[in-house]
Amino acid sequence: MLDTKAEVSLSKYMTKLLRHTPEQYGLILDPEDGSCLLEELLDVITSAPKWSGVTEADIRQTVRNCEKQRFSIEGERIKARYGHSHTKVAYPPGQPPAALYHGTHRSALSVILREGLKPMGRQYVHLSEGLHFASLAGRRRGELVLLTIDTVKAADSGVTFYYAGNEVWLAEKVPADCTTELESAEE
Repeated sequence: MLDTKAEVSLSKYMTKLLRHTPEQYGLILDPEDGSCLLEELLDVITSAPKWSGVTEADIRQTVRNCEKQRFSIEGERIKARYGHSHTKVAYPPGQPPAALYHGTHRSALSVILREGLKPMGRQYVHLSEGLHFASLAGRRRGELVLLTIDTVKAADSGVTFYYAGNEVWLAEKVPADCTTELESAEE
């Protein structure tokens, strides 16, 4: 059983493998949903000396306890729910709640309010149904700012929303006029 520190470290490594550079490690992801066999991921992970003792149970524990719910296991397959920077993963379009949230940092706010939300090196803009996940994402790079996205207005502007699971929604871009700063960034 992994301790919390090891879980976080393994989660980051799994993120690298499943979201960013799978081909660098010989991991082939399904082009439709970005998944692979759990056994194949385990083989890649345990080939790294640091992780040679990792078990499937350790991976399942890491997935279950990941605060950001980055991964999903369905049957014998595992995938990153969102955040891919390699080949584009398809998600089902859907109708989100009337408001979604996006966490960012204060220094990015003026550009976002002028140009809208853009994927910035990822395939999609990440949005969440609640403030918790938005806050987790926004705290990483400075003073937290939470944005509210008017999804009805955005959809009327031609934005398609995709459901990635676990309260996470994706969009290719969100226009500036559909985005407002939430008055209080504190939960």
